[in-house]
Amino acid sequence: MLIYLGLLALGLFAGLLSGFAGVGGAIIMIPALVLFFGYDQLRAQGTSLGVLCLPVVALGFLQYWKNPAVRIDLYAVAALGLGIFAGGYFGGRLSNSIDPLIVRKSFSVLLAATAVYLFFKK
Repeated sequence: MLIYLGLLALGLFAGLLSGFAGVGGAIIMIPALVLFFGYDQLRAQGTSLGVLCLPVVALGFLQYWKNPAVRIDLYAVAALGLGIFAGGYFGGRLSNSIDPLIVRKSFSVLLAATAVYLFFKK
């Protein structure tokens, strides 16, 4: 039961960051699932993807949609949605076909490169 309360707290934290800064799945949940809950890399990635299904992210999206100062480009949403739909399928297949250590190290490089870029961006 305590593990599920911890997962609930992690979900709340990731949801707050997702709504606030557009991050949550890869940047927050995956490392936390690996570090604090003992998940292996592939299980953490699959769990994160399962959480980020449409009904969950729709609530955050609606908050931006309701703000008249934010002009969301629905064509971009559709194009990105189609791309992520196909990319998620093929990325999942690729991730499950290679050594999990390579997947974890690749993920780590992606996070580090993103952090460095954001830190030095003006």
